[in-house]
Amino acid sequence: MRLQVAISEETLQDVINIETGLLYPLDGFMRAADYRSVIDNYTMANGQVFTIPVTLDVPEQVYLRAEKGAVLELLFEEETVAELTVADKYIMTEEDIEKIFRTLEDAHPGVKKEKNRNPFRIGGKTALLKKELLTGALKPEETRRVFKEKGWKTVVGFQTRNPIHKAHEHIQRLGLEVCDGLFINPIIGWKKKGDFTQEAVIAAYEEMTKEFYPSSRVYMDGLKTQMRYAGPREAIFHAIIRRNLGCTHFIIGRDHAGVGGYYGAYDAHALARKLSEEKDLGIELLLTREPYYCTKCKQIVTDKTCGHYHTHRVEISGTIIRKYINDGHIPDEIMMRQEIFQAILNCGQVFIE
Repeated sequence: MRLQVAISEETLQDVINIETGLLYPLDGFMRAADYRSVIDNYTMANGQVFTIPVTLDVPEQVYLRAEKGAVLELLFEEETVAELTVADKYIMTEEDIEKIFRTLEDAHPGVKKEKNRNPFRIGGKTALLKKELLTGALKPEETRRVFKEKGWKTVVGFQTRNPIHKAHEHIQRLGLEVCDGLFINPIIGWKKKGDFTQEAVIAAYEEMTKEFYPSSRVYMDGLKTQMRYAGPREAIFHAIIRRNLGCTHFIIGRDHAGVGGYYGAYDAHALARKLSEEKDLGIELLLTREPYYCTKCKQIVTDKTCGHYHTHRVEISGTIIRKYINDGHIPDEIMMRQEIFQAILNCGQVFIE
């Protein structure tokens, strides 16, 4: 039996990322046992750490007809781009959504997006038919080759969805002190309305690498995948992707992949410690505290190095930078280098509409 189902651009990108090995150990969309284990235990059914369910949603009529061994033709813009061999099927419940995101509020962009998908899911191995879609895709064999050519034995990965500001610069320089190279790997897939565009993020980092960092010790390439805004779960998911790309270390900062106060500032650190104690993640996690500007110390610090957190702290974050720019103000030099701000403005569209 052969069936057809139309897929979104985000689902197509999941297929591409499975094909390249970016989402190893996945060889397709999650089967029921792996899905259940990821939701409940933060691991695949075989015990390998994996924290985000990567699933294929289908209309109910396709779900009811799909039998084990059937072939699903995955259509994007009315063209068959991939196939999936049906292994099993299951339903994503609201209880599962709440376990992933810790909320069911539609104000959470990840929850809203998941609720808008069909709850009917089909698991099975995928095969990308249109190999030309791999052109320009981020591939583990390529990043590993680049790191080897640069002579980097240790590489620290940095995930971001924002242009670089002084707090992130502080963390990245710490990473460069620890490792041979810094891999800046910004998200360039789906992000929520009001986030910085990928053009703004890349323009900022190109300026930073050209003017301030030792260029021989920094490499940048974009990661095309959607943001889930799943907080602690997504922090570990991001680490797994960077491990697959060849990083030996990965930075998890304050409220990594968080949104709207749904997660505690260091919940991702707590999950990282728990999973690292129980399993070998294959990558070392650098758990960094929130950098801020201290008006007394007159530099970027953290609460580990400064005693004035409650009295002289000036917070620095992508959210604050976005508000500055939206309100027509120039970010203060203590928050963002003026060269970076100018690079952002010069790129054209600054925010996702």
